[in-house]
Amino acid sequence: MSQSTSVGNASENRWASYFCLALAMTLTGVYVSVCKPLGAALPVFLLAWLRFCMAAVAVLPWLRTATDTPPLSPKSRWLLFLQSFFGNFLFTICMVYGLRLTSAVSAGVILACIPAAVALFSRVFLREHVSLRIWVSIGLAAGGIALLSMAQVSGGNKAGDPASREEVWLGNFLVLMTVFCEAAYVVIGKKLTEDISPKRVAALINLWGLTLFTLPGLYEAIGFDFSLITPRIWSLLVFYAMSASVICVWLWMTGLRHVPAAQSGVFTVLFPVGTVLSGILFLDERLSGLHLAAFALATTGLLLATTRSVRFFRADDQRGRAKSGVM
Repeated sequence: MSQSTSVGNASENRWASYFCLALAMTLTGVYVSVCKPLGAALPVFLLAWLRFCMAAVAVLPWLRTATDTPPLSPKSRWLLFLQSFFGNFLFTICMVYGLRLTSAVSAGVILACIPAAVALFSRVFLREHVSLRIWVSIGLAAGGIALLSMAQVSGGNKAGDPASREEVWLGNFLVLMTVFCEAAYVVIGKKLTEDISPKRVAALINLWGLTLFTLPGLYEAIGFDFSLITPRIWSLLVFYAMSASVICVWLWMTGLRHVPAAQSGVFTVLFPVGTVLSGILFLDERLSGLHLAAFALATTGLLLATTRSVRFFRADDQRGRAKSGVM
């Protein structure tokens, strides 16, 4: 009786985690669309600093801990800094400046490598077994993202086209760096959630983000005319801060507690999917055949990563666990 109950609880936790991961990445895609008008109205570092200022106020209650909570170890403090440095600071800089130098299709194809990079980092740094089923789902996810990029460019969305061919290589390199930054963010987050609650992780990495962006943000704030910011931009900024720095971080950290990092990486396919869906629903963009094909590949990849009904892949999982010593 107790064994069946524990199995049922584990299954419920797994599907709840899948839901959190999927919602986090979909919402990430939505707030990325919001970044377009924000980026046009505000300098990059000032925008990031205001985001973390707002988020810091929201997450302050999450810093409270129970009296029996052990203090953070030096290792945990270092990991929290690294997660914010890679996932907040470097990711923002590389993504924003990279998209200014390279094309939308090039960036989309490069970002399709995120699930594979997460799987690779999980194998190297967490010693997780990455099954054949996960690798196949990663390939399907990558194909879906690549098709989404093609659909966006063929539909006339070329806002990220480079100004000169000589700068393309630098833009592609910066976008590639965002891939590794995202992979580091996921793997470090998986390590942190073993000992620290998702809410506390979200609060602490946001405070680190505020610290890292304060000096460059204040520098860009000097001389900036804040009267140019309309009420609409302020409302979008609040939504961006709450979703990017609070809700999405908490959802992602919560999902990571019961899902291997390599498997969670497949859910990053919903990042560009969320961006496209928000454009279709709120920006009057059209749904093309390439969009539908991309969604089909992405959905197939997610189903393959989150179900265990295929015998061949299930046998591969069992062989991998046996080699890793996991029962």
